[in-house]
This record gives sequence, structure tokens and C-alpha cells, in this order.
Amino acid sequence: MTFEAKDIYDQETTTAIQKQYLEVLTGLGENPYREGLIETPKRAAKAMQFLTQGYDMDPAAILEGAKFAESYNEMVVVKDIEVYSLCEHHMLPFFGKAHIAYIPNGHIVGLSKIPRVVDVFARRLQVQERLTEQIMNCIDETLQPKGVAIVIEASHMCMMMRGVQKQNSLTTTSGFRGAFEAMETRNEFLKLIQGKLS
Repeated sequence: MTFEAKDIYDQETTTAIQKQYLEVLTGLGENPYREGLIETPKRAAKAMQFLTQGYDMDPAAILEGAKFAESYNEMVVVKDIEVYSLCEHHMLPFFGKAHIAYIPNGHIVGLSKIPRVVDVFARRLQVQERLTEQIMNCIDETLQPKGVAIVIEASHMCMMMRGVQKQNSLTTTSGFRGAFEAMETRNEFLKLIQGKLS
């Protein structure tokens, strides 16, 4: 699930961020008025607002708006959810996939809402560990399921482009609540996200 393009930007915010990007380009020794860069501060200001629009959204409300009473009480898994976020330490992207499961406890949620919740938290300045915990907590507190599980696997450009410059490193974070704290249930989830069902 991806966010729709943000067509309307607060002009005051855009102008303020645009000025800062103009100063960054100048500070780097660039000529911000040359043809290729003249519109860059404005484009970058809008791009940053798009990439951090999750601050203005309520993930719990997204789940509440598509919560339905249902007796189904087996595991629901949504895997391979694309994740794009910005590392708060260097403001460089990290990206990968999230795999999420929950066991309903009287209520299910529209399946598209789980990727939407991932996007809301990912569209903020983040660290992967906090992102994992925030998504898990939101689902747990809003749906109050018998259990919730999450695994996120991501590549971090701050490790790939700078610092240790390791191109093939992958960071995995996980969280388990309720029924998923039992090894048997946790292993079933891990098996489902690792295997191909066909």
C-alpha cells in the first residue's frame, strides 16, 4: 500500500523549508541558482513534507474505521508489506518489508488497513526498532487481539552509502505479544512468512 501524492502543501511551511535547503546547497559550495538546482529547494521541501506526512495521521483511527465484529479466531498474516522510511540519525532512507500477524479476539480489521498503519509510522523520522514497536503497539491496543506479531527486514542507506559502506547488510527487528509469546505460535508465524504458499 502506498500513499497518494500529496497535492496540497502548506505554503508557509514549504517556504520555510525551501529557505533551509537553499542554505544547505550554498553551504555545500553549490550554486543554487544554476539551471539544474533552481527548483531543487522547493521540490525538496515538498518531498520532505510528503515523506513525513505520517505525523499528521492517526493510525488508531485508521484501524477503528475498518474494525468488524467477527468470530474468526485463527491467525491472520499480512506479509511482504513494503516499508519506506527515513532514518532520524542521518535523514537517509531505509527500506524493506514488514510481516504482521494477529489473532482476532472478536474483531477483525480490513486487510488494507494494516499496510496503511505501517505507512503512517514509516512516514516519520524513525529508527527501525521504534517503528517495529509502534506498529505492534497500535495494532495490539486498537484491536485488542489474542496476540500480535511483527518482523521488519530493512536495508539502511546510512550503512550502505556512508559509514561502514556494507552493501548487503540487512537489519531484522521483531516483536511478539500475547499468544505469539508462546514458542509454538511464534514458530508458526515465522514459518508462514518464510515459506511460499502455493
